Amino acid sequence: MAEFFTKDWMLKFKEAWNSEPGIADELEQIKFNSNIAYGFKNESEPRGLIVVANGKVTEASEYQGEETNWDLRADPEDWKNWFENPPGMMTLGIAYTSRKLRFKSGDYAAMVKDPKMAGPFIKSFGVMGRV
Repeated sequence: MAEFFTKDWMLKFKEAWNSEPGIADELEQIKFNSNIAYGFKNESEPRGLIVVANGKVTEASEYQGEETNWDLRADPEDWKNWFENPPGMMTLGIAYTSRKLRFKSGDYAAMVKDPKMAGPFIKSFGVMGRV
């Protein structure tokens, strides 16, 4: 399996998220707080977790049974493709409707309707690609 979402990877993602214009600052405006997990579709549990408080990632680790608000899953090759070629809203919409990107928890439809959430969501894929 790919080396995505390990403890070291998640810590680098935390640093990149917090320093990326248009993610933490945008989410701070809406007081966004969430536990966001990432993993692979064929596994019962996610692999990595970030804790977001007022838009900033305050904790990043391997998943250890925490409750999640968002749990995003895809096949390793899809994650890799998105990291190498960060998707836009249309590409992610197609990935969601074709079930390449699954939300085990969280409301994708509500998120994409809110520009203050959708923009940072899209930008997070570009950030992942730099980890």
